[in-house]
Amino acid sequence: MRALQIKRADRLVAMTVLSSILMAWLVIVGFEALLFLVKPPPSIVGKDAKISFEIAYLMVTMPRRLYEWFGISALIGGLTGLGGLAASAELTALRAAGMSKLRIAVSVVGLVAALTAVVVVMGETIAPWGDQRAANMTAQAKAKDLGSDTSTGYWARDGHDVINAKKVVLLFQHAKPTLQMIDVRVFSLTEDGQLARFDAAKSALHQDGKWILQDVRRSTLDDSGVHVTQLPSVDWNSRLNPDVLEQSMIHPENLSMRDLNRTMQYMTALGEAPGVYAVAFWGRALYPLNVLALVLCAMPFAFGSLRSGGLGKRMFIGILIAIGWYFLQKAIVSFGTVYGIPPLFANLLPALVLITVAWLYFRKHG
Repeated sequence: MRALQIKRADRLVAMTVLSSILMAWLVIVGFEALLFLVKPPPSIVGKDAKISFEIAYLMVTMPRRLYEWFGISALIGGLTGLGGLAASAELTALRAAGMSKLRIAVSVVGLVAALTAVVVVMGETIAPWGDQRAANMTAQAKAKDLGSDTSTGYWARDGHDVINAKKVVLLFQHAKPTLQMIDVRVFSLTEDGQLARFDAAKSALHQDGKWILQDVRRSTLDDSGVHVTQLPSVDWNSRLNPDVLEQSMIHPENLSMRDLNRTMQYMTALGEAPGVYAVAFWGRALYPLNVLALVLCAMPFAFGSLRSGGLGKRMFIGILIAIGWYFLQKAIVSFGTVYGIPPLFANLLPALVLITVAWLYFRKHG
């Protein structure tokens, strides 16, 4: 236990690496924000959008951007921080004082773990809220009759129809994304605003360019009373634009774990496979492990040839590792999705690979 106690050397390593991580984080997120303002995605704004809208959108999505780029920033910051200590011979002094490579790496990983805890809290609270606000802003900019509320679901107006859906989810059928609204209510009004018909459907699926209501309970009102009909499915002649509707929802990778779990339960109850929501859920659940494994795996480069390298070389190595890690993770997760590998294992495998590589190095070079 004494080997794990915090020492002055740990504080030296932690403070040096902390400043490097914060600097890398600021530069990366700032550069992405600048690119967004220079050329915003066409799906976000229309031709009449104002710069004030783009700035507001950028501000509410900033927590998600910080969350997404933290892992790479921690990797580059860890390399540049330890590389700076190596260049000034402080790393050599620490080694001469009896600190092993693994012990120095633990100091860095301990700092990253503390920062990761803060980032995870932000990613589960402020970031999803900001993404919901951004989705609402985009939807309202593209369609004035569409809006959403976290407690009452999604609302839209289509001529004399008022539509409410408790939730909108994204399905993949034959490798193509398909929108599905869950727990749909359609209020059909007369010219003078009186309720003429009420449809309560278990779901509404947009397929082959049209909407289909499924498991519908239709109530028709006339002078003789209310007439109720149960229909397995019915074509829904709605002008509700699925592209605009998609803009009003948060994509799975940007949802919080609580919302992802709730959506998975909805889809399971409907007999649908959770699909991308299960992948996104385990990606979020394993986010801390992935960040720590990535940083730990990069630490050996700070003890090797980087001692004589400059900042540019360390950043270049960090970027190469980050790119390699990104494609490795995406490839394994995509492979698992195609071949039916459980999402937990598919998301866990990349981290296990990194931890194994780091363990083999520190076992040999300690």
